[in-house]
Amino acid sequence: MPRSMLPIVSVIGMAVMSQASPAATPSSQESLVHYTEGPGHYPFSPAVRAGNIIYLSGQIGGDSHGLGKDFDSQARLAMDAVMATAKLAGIGPDDIAKCTVMLADMKNWDAFNKIYRTYFTEGHFPARSALGVTGLALGAALEIECIGYAPSSKK
Repeated sequence: MPRSMLPIVSVIGMAVMSQASPAATPSSQESLVHYTEGPGHYPFSPAVRAGNIIYLSGQIGGDSHGLGKDFDSQARLAMDAVMATAKLAGIGPDDIAKCTVMLADMKNWDAFNKIYRTYFTEGHFPARSALGVTGLALGAALEIECIGYAPSSKK
């Protein structure tokens, strides 16, 4: 990173941290809210609310029939699952602030972007990271986890 950029990055980072820190920790009067749909097969909640922040567990591209047959079907199934989990927690696509995308093959990055765009309003995309991984649960081609924002009035 060029030396001239360091002060700007530091100031931006501090501003983001100072705004995010209070919301990320529930007050002593609040407790975590776990969103579930009946007994879970795996030892995690689909979504957890901590104050105004909604954490959505990672989603892979499968359904009751197993993983999708190809990358595109897995990507659509994973994004459908993200949106269903967001809805379960009372938020929608415009409330999703950050997503992390894990790809078993980074060659699928462009294909994923084409599908991902269709789930959000143009110009209102969440912040996002994408990274290549050497393996995902059940041999999935991708996994997506997101963080949403829901003011107290959306509980």
